[in-house]
Amino acid sequence: MSQTVPPPVFDPFAPGFTDDPYPQYAALRGGAPAGRHPLGFWLLTRYEDVSGLLRAGMSVEDRNITDRELIELREQLYGEELARPRGISMLDRDPPDHTRLRRLVSKAFTPRAVEALRPRISGLVDEMLDAAERQRRVDLVDALAFPLPFAVIAEMLGTPPADHERIRQLSGTLVRSLEPVNDPDMVAAITAADAELTQIAAEMIAWKRANPAGDLLTALINAEDDGDVLDDDELIAQTLLLYIAGHETTVNLIAGGTLALLRYPDQLALLREDPRLTANAVEELLRYDSPVQATRRVTLEPATFSGVTIPAGAFVMALLGSANRDESYWGPDAAELRLDRENARQHVSFGAGPHHCLGASLARLETSIALARLATRFPGLALDGEVTWNGRINLRGPAHLPVSLSPSR
Repeated sequence: MSQTVPPPVFDPFAPGFTDDPYPQYAALRGGAPAGRHPLGFWLLTRYEDVSGLLRAGMSVEDRNITDRELIELREQLYGEELARPRGISMLDRDPPDHTRLRRLVSKAFTPRAVEALRPRISGLVDEMLDAAERQRRVDLVDALAFPLPFAVIAEMLGTPPADHERIRQLSGTLVRSLEPVNDPDMVAAITAADAELTQIAAEMIAWKRANPAGDLLTALINAEDDGDVLDDDELIAQTLLLYIAGHETTVNLIAGGTLALLRYPDQLALLREDPRLTANAVEELLRYDSPVQATRRVTLEPATFSGVTIPAGAFVMALLGSANRDESYWGPDAAELRLDRENARQHVSFGAGPHHCLGASLARLETSIALARLATRFPGLALDGEVTWNGRINLRGPAHLPVSLSPSR
C-alpha cells in the first residue's frame, strides 16, 4: 500500500539551518521546487526558476501585494511596524523611481571607477594583514573581512569619523528585517536600530553639507540641492543603503570564501599555484556560498514556474543559495567547490535584471585582492578554532573565523 509523503517545507528556524542551509535546499529542490508556503509567501528553489523570476521585471514594492491572507499573517508574525510597505531606498522601488535613484549613484560603481580604487584597496589589505601577521592568530572577520569593505565604502561616501563598532552592531540588527522574524524582541530591536541609523545618517549628511568634497555623498547632496531628484528622506535612505550594503555582504563573501578555501585545501593550493584563477575563483566562491541567500519579488500578473502558477499580487521568495547549488543546472558536482568551473559567473548571487547588485564590481575587486594576498602571503594559513556563524537566514556568513597566519609551513 503506497503512502503519500508530504513535500518538504522551508523551515529557516530549524536547528542548524543558519550554519548549513544546503541540505534543506536540496530537499526542497527535489520535493517541492516551487509552491506556496504555509506562511503565505511563494518559494522558488531551482536555478531556471530563480533566474527567470529575477529577469522578469517584476515588482519589489510591497504595496503591490494583494494577498490578504499573507498581509494578515505578516502583521501577526512581524507586527504592524515591519509588515508595512518597505522604505524608499532604490532596493525597494520599481521604475521609474528605481531608475532615477540608481542613475544618481551608478557612476561611482562603474567598472572603471571601481578599478581606480585598486591601489587604495591593496594598501588597506596590506595594512590589515601586516597587523594580523604580528598577532599570528586572528579572527579573520575582525582582522580583515569586516574592516576592509567598511573602510572602502566609508571612504567612497566620504563619511565623517564614526563609531564603527556601534554602526556594525546596528546594521547587523537592521539587516534582520530582510528575513523572516518570529521574535517580538527582535522586531523591536530592528525598529530601534533603524531609528538610530537614520539619525546617524542624517548627522553624516549635515556634516557633509558643511564639509563638501569630491565624494559620493557630496554628489548625492548636490543632486538634491540642485532641485534634481532627492528629497531629505530619499537622501537618508540611499546613504544608509550604500553604507550597509557596501559592507554587510562583502564581509560574508571574504570570510565565507576564505572558509571554503580552507575546507578545500586542494583548491586553495590551486589558487596559490595559478593566480590567474583569482577572478574565476571569486565567481565560484560567490556561487558556492552566496553572501545573500534570498531575494524577493511581487508578481504583477500570473506567472508559472516548474509547472506551478503563482497568481498576481503574490510575494515570491527566490532562494539564491539554492539556485547556486542546483544539480540540474550546475551538474552532479554542484555541492563541490571547483575554482576552475567554466560557468561559475552564471551564479545568481548578485541577482539579475534591473536590480542586479550595483556594487558587484566593488565586491569582486575587494575579495579578489583580499584572497589573493591572503593565499600567497600565508602558505601556512589554517583554521585555528571553531567557526561561528552569524545566525542570519539571509545575509549569512561566519561571525568568527579563527585562523593561524603562519607565513610559512
